[in-house]
Amino acid sequence: METKIFTPAEIPAAAAAINQGNLVAFPTETVYGLGADATNVAAVKKVYAAKGRPSDNPLIVHVADQATVRHYAKEITPAVQKLMDTFWPGPLTIILPLKEDALAPQVTGGLKTAAFRNPNQEATLDLIRAAGVPLVGPSANTSGKPSPTLAEHVYHDLNGKIAGILDAGPTDFGVESTVIDMSTDHPAILRPGAVTRSELEAVIGPVEDQLHHVNQAEVPKAPGMKYTHYSPAADVQIVDPELDWETVIAWCRQQDVKIGILAPEMTIKRYKWPRNVVTYSLGTNVQSASHLLFAGLRTFDLDDSFATILVQGFPTTGLGEAYMNRLNKAAGQHHFGDTATN
Repeated sequence: METKIFTPAEIPAAAAAINQGNLVAFPTETVYGLGADATNVAAVKKVYAAKGRPSDNPLIVHVADQATVRHYAKEITPAVQKLMDTFWPGPLTIILPLKEDALAPQVTGGLKTAAFRNPNQEATLDLIRAAGVPLVGPSANTSGKPSPTLAEHVYHDLNGKIAGILDAGPTDFGVESTVIDMSTDHPAILRPGAVTRSELEAVIGPVEDQLHHVNQAEVPKAPGMKYTHYSPAADVQIVDPELDWETVIAWCRQQDVKIGILAPEMTIKRYKWPRNVVTYSLGTNVQSASHLLFAGLRTFDLDDSFATILVQGFPTTGLGEAYMNRLNKAAGQHHFGDTATN
């Protein structure tokens, strides 16, 4: 099966494919998602098969409006309403308790909660409306690989495995949505993202952290809590913000392998890099770095001649929390100097 690229003008055809139980990837403002009818169990099972994703990992349900959430959720509290009014459409996923048997266990991981998101991407909202059903939408990549920020990334991973890709250009943020659990007495961030803790707390007050990895016996409430994600084939190491890049360059000169560098534009222009190094710009700040991180990792991952990828770290404040959350997963918590100079 050849995967079709749909343009925004072909949304009716993409929606028809969804209604026929097929998979169509779609863009959000964060990354591309792998879309299937959230009410069609057979279609949802195809998502797990296409990604090679464990079936106990719950899927985020993408909706076009708040009314759809009310159809499935047991209750919309005043705090949840404030979050939806403030951040939707946008990169915030909200976990809510479900009405009895509202969604299949293949969507929820067998839990009595579900994660809902209203993406800020007009083509995708049009797709959901045209399909007339909410869409599950995990990142449209092979499980464990860097999340896709371009339709080309999706095509590389899933061509022949899915019916189509709705191509509306590059995504805006590059890191996935923030996930907040509103199904318990105390709101908690399960995955940091483009909406920061301070922004959430300005709306609903104190928010807890639950960023741990669950054990093998547990079912995670949100994606990214149990399994390794975002990992290229090459060894990825974090260059801590306080580390002098001259030290990194000196180490690179001693290597007889090809090395990829993801660093801010100013850093790339400042130094003369060894011949075995290829650089990729992360832009000017943590905002641009968050947008470009997955694309940069994919660029080097598509070329198997790279043995090592060194990536600039940022302080874990604001959007830096989400950036470092993804980078730490890509690097397996490996920092330059821990192993690079051994």
